[in-house]
Amino acid sequence: MRKVVFFTLILFCIDSTFAVTHSLWYVYTGTSGIPDFPEFVSVGLVNGEPIDYYDSKIRRVTPRQRWLEQSAEPGYWEMQYQYSRYAEGEMKRSIEVAKKLFNHSEGIHTYQNMYGCEWNDETGVTDAFDQYGYDGSDFITLDFKTMSFVTPVQQAFPTKRKWDSDTGRLEEERNYFTWTCTDWLKKYVSYGKSTLERTVRPEVSLLQKDPSSPVTCHATGFFPKGIVVTWQKDGVDMHSDVEVEETLPNGDGTFQITSKLTVKPENWKRNSYSCVVQHKSSKDDIAVLLEEKNIRTNQGGVSWGIIVGCVAAALALVAVVTGVVLWRRSRTGYGKAGTSDTDSENSSQQQPKA
Repeated sequence: MRKVVFFTLILFCIDSTFAVTHSLWYVYTGTSGIPDFPEFVSVGLVNGEPIDYYDSKIRRVTPRQRWLEQSAEPGYWEMQYQYSRYAEGEMKRSIEVAKKLFNHSEGIHTYQNMYGCEWNDETGVTDAFDQYGYDGSDFITLDFKTMSFVTPVQQAFPTKRKWDSDTGRLEEERNYFTWTCTDWLKKYVSYGKSTLERTVRPEVSLLQKDPSSPVTCHATGFFPKGIVVTWQKDGVDMHSDVEVEETLPNGDGTFQITSKLTVKPENWKRNSYSCVVQHKSSKDDIAVLLEEKNIRTNQGGVSWGIIVGCVAAALALVAVVTGVVLWRRSRTGYGKAGTSDTDSENSSQQQPKA
């Protein structure tokens, strides 16, 4: 099969380390050509944590956070259901239009909309992003500085021209991302303050499969997601022979990360190497010295199976939450738009989720 569907989580895109910035994201995904898989999936996330889920098979919005389930006002879930049903219809029409634009009649195809806002509760600074993608690549984006659409593909030029001239839609976009989105984000943060603003200290271990393998520094069970893991030699940060993996979610709402150091045993036994972890939960750095007594290996009965199991559990959760690949994008210039002249006419009446 030429195209492969991967399962990943949008939350990997948070850049700031110990930020006080809160975020509200929505991800809509339409799919075509995947047997027994929902043609539409919607996920809402606050600070990278899923808060609700909807797909075209279950046809209901299900809460993913107890604090939201307990705090939501009367009528909230019905409102979210109506938004999701509307978005489902729009996405199903949009993916068919996109397939025609790209002359695709068969195979697996995805059409996605990611939009949302961010708010720094210390400085009050806000930001927004709103973007469509087709088959894992950017399709069209709204540039909030110029309030005009940009696209890297020729197929979206007619949509760009039509949407740029739709002053009514542009005004709706400006109002939603300036006021409505941020207001809802602040409300969600107040609902889940004890959960969203908690801190959990990471557990840090040094792991090694065998003496000739790289040494892995594994930090797990921490919250929030922002973390810095570095290797030091004689107290100086290392920038070579180090590979830092992406932060992954655990099944319990915490996170894990690994950093690998490639070094010969005779070198680390002759010098002072250590893994240093910086996290919001600890005022001081968490440092683990690289020496034999601190290394757990397969030969010593280390539970690598537990590590693999955690990753498997995380990926299983991700599969349930998101369903399809989320395309990589830069942190500047996001946008939201239709896929064609026909789609842009229909989508001018879009109602963003709360």
